[in-house]
Amino acid sequence: LGKGGISLLGRGDDDAGGGGIGVNSFLWRAALDTVSFMPLASADPFGGVILTDWYAPAETPDERFKINVLIMDKTLRSDGVQVKLFRQVRGKGGDWRDAPASDRTARQLEDSILTRARQLRVAQNGE
Repeated sequence: LGKGGISLLGRGDDDAGGGGIGVNSFLWRAALDTVSFMPLASADPFGGVILTDWYAPAETPDERFKINVLIMDKTLRSDGVQVKLFRQVRGKGGDWRDAPASDRTARQLEDSILTRARQLRVAQNGE
């Protein structure tokens, strides 16, 4: 059995922050915090996938966004999260049409998630 005993829901000695989910719990909670202003369509903590529904900011009602977040690792790493941003604009007939989304905004969301995850980790560890 060894030093750590038997673990059914993940290792206790890694950077996952516990909780028995399939991905890094700090990244998972940070991602949920970061996209909390948008309606959630699906959240799978074992697969590390968060899908939002379409969201139209009050300032730009003819534009809407959707976000897919993928947590790809059990450790808190800078490449452990990936954000895909989708954008649509309303056409003259009222129908929604796909439009280019900013890669810069997707990277900013990833950075926000990583920053929040680090804050959560520091708060938990009391550093």
